[in-house]
Amino acid sequence: MTRIHSRYTIKPARNSDTALLDERNCDLEPISDEELRALLADTESDRAERKQAVTDGEKIAQAICAFANDMPNHRRAGVLFINAKDDGTCANKPVDDRTILTLSDFRSNGNILPIPMMSVEKRTLDGNSFAVVTVMPADAPPVRFKGTAYVRVGPRRAIASAQEERVLRERQRANDLPCDIQPIFSSTTLDFEKCLFDDEYLASAVSPEVIAENGRSYQEQLASLRMVTAVDDPVPTLLGVLVLCSRVREFVPGAYVQFLRIQGTELSDPIVDESTIDGPLAQLIRRLDEKLASHTRTFVDITTASQEVRFVNYPLAALFQLTRNAIMHRTYEGTNSPVRVTWFEDRIEITSPAGPFGIVTKKNWGTAGVTDYRNPSIAEAMKTLGFVQRFGVGIATAARALEANGNPDMEWQVEDAYVAVTVRGRT
Repeated sequence: MTRIHSRYTIKPARNSDTALLDERNCDLEPISDEELRALLADTESDRAERKQAVTDGEKIAQAICAFANDMPNHRRAGVLFINAKDDGTCANKPVDDRTILTLSDFRSNGNILPIPMMSVEKRTLDGNSFAVVTVMPADAPPVRFKGTAYVRVGPRRAIASAQEERVLRERQRANDLPCDIQPIFSSTTLDFEKCLFDDEYLASAVSPEVIAENGRSYQEQLASLRMVTAVDDPVPTLLGVLVLCSRVREFVPGAYVQFLRIQGTELSDPIVDESTIDGPLAQLIRRLDEKLASHTRTFVDITTASQEVRFVNYPLAALFQLTRNAIMHRTYEGTNSPVRVTWFEDRIEITSPAGPFGIVTKKNWGTAGVTDYRNPSIAEAMKTLGFVQRFGVGIATAARALEANGNPDMEWQVEDAYVAVTVRGRT
């Protein structure tokens, strides 16, 4: 597979009180006040949309999705103005931190997939305050909101037709694509388990109305969901092999989890359980969940309180979050190493073969709100399959679960080639 590099920068927003930025390309700058004024006033533009408030979340999400798909192929950002009337004048609504946070949540709540590149900021134009959502064209369209792709048709948005989706998919092939949708030339669609796609993935990824309306072939559906490179050249992608192939390791040798249960505190101590957990992505995660649950123990404390207190040595919610995070963010380039889960008597060590990526560095590792995705389509698949509820909160969720159970804080080791976390048991 070709090695892929994506460059991300965070830059301060101009005239902005609060901003969440996730911008691609180092030369990307915030849109100038002059351009924002022009877009706000141009009611016929297909690069701008106006809303008076954030109350209509569905339409806001559809607008973000449509700008990300960039059907007119402007290759420039689309802009959504909040606190603006249809004619471009100010609606005189409050634009506060809650407004900004509500809009920022559209990026990470998992309803728009792949995750859009967008910024949210408060801007002042001619004495009026607006919440400005700037959405960059996606590298891997089509982008969908709740399984449906939207596009801009002049000044309005619409559901993408089958032909429009084909055009969007063709654009993928000319882009610098992430590793997880690069082709795996040693495999073919005959290696896919069609029942996994029909019965489990498709129904979760695309709304029934869209499936019924489009009447697409199997190959078209695979291409639409990035499981193959294109309809006319259906080479399985890494995503397709991981999700739909029962013999994943024949094509991606490192696509498994190595589980060890050690009777002691050192690797040289006796091994009481050793498992190689592999298979299609959903099966791998479920089998790993079962393995973790089988080694979790419940204890009863009858000495420190008037009533008995029950607790576990490790909260499963934390272990699920951390292992899924390791699977989601691992690299498949330049390594055949698996994700490793080593369970000692006093701790669990989880190691993922990948260092920090994109805007995430050793220095800002674990900082709330600082997230990036080496494998955006794998992240989308895990959300589609129900293993991720929302993005960017896995570590925080694990930390809360450990604290509530009385476990010590997690210990992170962040290196260029791998990330490891140690979870200490409650004693």
